[in-house]
Amino acid sequence: MTSCLIVDDSKVVRMVARRILQDLNFACIEAEDGKGAMDVCLDKMPDVILLDWNMPVMNGIDFLRELRKADGGSEPVVVFCTTENDMAHIREAISAGANEYIMKPFDRAIIEAKFSQVGVL
Repeated sequence: MTSCLIVDDSKVVRMVARRILQDLNFACIEAEDGKGAMDVCLDKMPDVILLDWNMPVMNGIDFLRELRKADGGSEPVVVFCTTENDMAHIREAISAGANEYIMKPFDRAIIEAKFSQVGVL
């Protein structure tokens, strides 16, 4: 089963994403900020990461940069999921190593489409 780490400081967003991803047969792990996500990844690297941008402690872009430098950190497919929708943010995310970008609010169809595009579905 493919593992997906859901990183978002909103419990509601994590719950909605988990429900959708479990329906799509992902084993889900959650973290509420980039620091917690980094701890999860250093323990056991997930296959896919659904990543929020704006979080306390460590934001999404800083987490992504750290992840890509970590041992095995080039492996996970990273899909940003955020309210930041301007081209500058999207370019920054892609150049930092994100594979794809989802706008909030999202639904099952959007997650299915993006996860298919990056080859994890």
